[in-house]
Amino acid sequence: MTQIRLTNTRTRTKEDFLPIDPANVRLYLCGPTVYDRAHLGNARPVLVFDLLVRLLRHVYGDRAVTYVRNFTDVDDKINAEAQRRRAAGSPLSLEALITERTDETIAWYHADMDALGAMRPDHEPRATAYVGQMIAMTADLIAKGHAYEAEGHVLFDVRSFPDYGTLSGRSVDDMIAGARVEVAPFKRDPMDFVLWKPSSDDLPGWDSPWGRGRPGWHIECSAMSAALLGTHFDIHGGGIDLQFPHHENEIAQSCCAHPGAGFANVWLHNEMLQVEGKKMSKSLGNFFTVRDLLDQGVPGEVIRFVMLSTHYRKPMDWTEAKTREAERHIERWFFALVQAGYTRRMVEILKRGGVWKPLDAVVDALANDLNASGALAALHEFDLNGTAVQLAPFAASLDLLGFVPDWDEIASVARIGVSTVGDHPARDRVAALLLDRQEAKRVKDFASADRIRKALEGVGIQVQDAPGGNYSFTLPADFDEAMLDKLDL
Repeated sequence: MTQIRLTNTRTRTKEDFLPIDPANVRLYLCGPTVYDRAHLGNARPVLVFDLLVRLLRHVYGDRAVTYVRNFTDVDDKINAEAQRRRAAGSPLSLEALITERTDETIAWYHADMDALGAMRPDHEPRATAYVGQMIAMTADLIAKGHAYEAEGHVLFDVRSFPDYGTLSGRSVDDMIAGARVEVAPFKRDPMDFVLWKPSSDDLPGWDSPWGRGRPGWHIECSAMSAALLGTHFDIHGGGIDLQFPHHENEIAQSCCAHPGAGFANVWLHNEMLQVEGKKMSKSLGNFFTVRDLLDQGVPGEVIRFVMLSTHYRKPMDWTEAKTREAERHIERWFFALVQAGYTRRMVEILKRGGVWKPLDAVVDALANDLNASGALAALHEFDLNGTAVQLAPFAASLDLLGFVPDWDEIASVARIGVSTVGDHPARDRVAALLLDRQEAKRVKDFASADRIRKALEGVGIQVQDAPGGNYSFTLPADFDEAMLDKLDL
């Protein structure tokens, strides 16, 4: 069995990954706060964990991995948007407006992450569905002497947990000296953090032993991970910006609520994203969402390629040059696969034939702390001239890396649009001929390119050229595939 090695933020070393139970590998990723579109930086932890889950399922089996990513749907920005809609004249209640906004945003998030080839997690809990568990955990922490009530708030006592700061490598006193902390007169210590806070009448709230209120941010993930993965699981992660205070606080409250359980064995954090060498920000005018790129015509596969080209533990710089380079690689790869006759049916045939296995070099690179750039380098060295069977290790590697959500759509990603009536059996043959035409145009053999187009139009196939070298074709509904055998090419 392939040995996976991961860099554990908590120990600051690369370690052999040893699952608690190889038949039940469990991991949790802190998900988005659903108040607006996901920006490009939000996609990086999603793609890192998507790659990790794909690797874990390849090594341990599809049914041996449970992946949880939450939605935070309790937040001041969500409340503000709901209040704005009510002030604008909506007849809905505040609770209904909050649900309306979060449902809308979650749908956007799913569509955007789907476009990047990210698989849906096994569980996507909403914080609002687990408030009962949060209240129970908070009450338990009070009973065990790790939390206290003050003026309608419940706060975690960081001094009660001697290991506080282990994840971020700082002492409590160092954190107080160097961090911005919320100063409140009811706190025993400036670093104590909120588990529960009161809600006014114009804000959502739940009844609790400490009055009507809502949970603090940190308690949400502790309660949801315990409910869905147990009090001791394998991997927890997110962006490096969550290391402190969010993940540090999760560890403290979870370990105190469940002493001896251990919480998460491995902590995985990805570095942040830049744009053309600068921090992404609205003030610099370089802030954009995943949807912005998709709407500009950047394929999701290209976004994924650029994001995975930099190791997850290094800052990632999104540049126009990298985007263009990724487009060239993706088009070249998919061009070769279309030429070899790849479709969903072809992949099923190859899987049944037992030849659907990714390259060892790709698996080995991923097993070495998710070295996706090393995996991509192995693909660059593969000879793309061959039959579908000969290209199977390459295609299976692309599949493992998450580049092909739909094998029937690779022609369009390779810049060949396909418009047919139904799933016509001649579609793949025509696409292959148009790929030959595309290659002829690339090498400036325009006579051959014109001959292919005229031959196809001579048997009733309409070819439509478009800007950027793209084109599509339309097959008549009654087209006879035997006509292709008579073409003089």
